[in-house]
Amino acid sequence: MCQSSGWSMGVYGGQYYDTEPAGFTQGHANFQNHYVVAVNVAKTVWRAESWPLSLEIDGTLGQQFGQASLNEVAVAPVLRWSGFPWNHVLQTNVRVGPLGISYTTDIGPYERGADGEGSRLLNYLLLEVAFSRPQDKSAEVFMRLHHRCAIYDLLNTHGANGEDFAVIGYRKHF
Repeated sequence: MCQSSGWSMGVYGGQYYDTEPAGFTQGHANFQNHYVVAVNVAKTVWRAESWPLSLEIDGTLGQQFGQASLNEVAVAPVLRWSGFPWNHVLQTNVRVGPLGISYTTDIGPYERGADGEGSRLLNYLLLEVAFSRPQDKSAEVFMRLHHRCAIYDLLNTHGANGEDFAVIGYRKHF
């Protein structure tokens, strides 16, 4: 990541798929006619002195459309790791935010359990890989898992997985 004010802003878009996050990595995902577009802002709040590790607060404002139209607001603390041996060729960062908060203006069709109920307020999880040119780390392209869930029925007992979107985006550091 570039030495900057610690602020970044990005945009991303992607499509819903019908399995838990692990299913996507194993090739078991079926994409559905449901999408998300979002604006994303992050602020670095801590940087390790001797490790390529930082902590960011990540905020997202999104619009879902396709099977339903609803807005989403999400916030999560995110760890960024940038210590890869090939960074002189392709700057690579991994960002992980397992515990956040996501609120939607309506309950999405894929977040309803067998009883037809669901929750607007759920956990927000993001897993991301970002790439930039080593000579210009201020702009990066990223792929992200945008995930909302009840944390295996910890937040509600409606039995729905939540939502999983595979997205691609662009971010600029300031």
